[in-house]
Amino acid sequence: MRKKNRNLITAGLFFSILTGMLACEKEQKSTDNDAYVNILKVAGDGTTSVIQNNLEAVLMVTPAISDDELSILLEMKEEEKLARDVYMFLYQKWDSQIFGNISKAEERHMNAVILLLKYYGSADTLVGDAGVFTMEEFSILYDNLTAAGSVSLEEAYKAGALIEEMDIKDLIEALNLVTNNNIILVFENLLKGSRNHLRAFVRKLTSLDITYSPVYLSEDEFMQIINSPMEKGNQYRRNGQEQHGKQGRNGRQG
Repeated sequence: MRKKNRNLITAGLFFSILTGMLACEKEQKSTDNDAYVNILKVAGDGTTSVIQNNLEAVLMVTPAISDDELSILLEMKEEEKLARDVYMFLYQKWDSQIFGNISKAEERHMNAVILLLKYYGSADTLVGDAGVFTMEEFSILYDNLTAAGSVSLEEAYKAGALIEEMDIKDLIEALNLVTNNNIILVFENLLKGSRNHLRAFVRKLTSLDITYSPVYLSEDEFMQIINSPMEKGNQYRRNGQEQHGKQGRNGRQG
């Protein structure tokens, strides 16, 4: 009887230890998972937004940005506002949901750039009313793009694709010039968003049996983007400690 009791006690102790180890392991995994965040949210239609809270959580402590980097940020703020404002106009004109969805995403892209401006102490963080810009070139682009997009829904989708092409080209050029890690992180993710939005607009045109011809990108660059699936993005460690995992590519929300 005593031997049986001892066996039961031993088995109970072993079970308790095992349960404790599993609980610790589960807690550790939960902690590890919570340490990493994705800063992009990708919907099924390709709409790609920056998750502001997660972006704030992964920004790194870096040296001050240069004057050239500040100029690049200010111009990118205007360019993201251009996209937002044009898509808002086209949504009101044609009531096509893709413009409504992507205009909201572009506002979050613009806010991601504004977050960087605030992070580095710039006072130039305000934006004007829709269609109003501090740089004349964007006022001209707004007028031209809204006029072109008002001709027909097909031309509106082409205007959207053109804007995303322009964003892709300008973001690539900017990434070749900046060295600040936070700007690189934000611009790389905005670039994924622009490629997803380009895919979304081209998909709309294809559904109408319309072939889109690239303007800012080469045919090879364009086809490589269009023939690739939607990009979900990387996960980043909170407080900017390190990047984790490989880039995921799919059309699911994430």
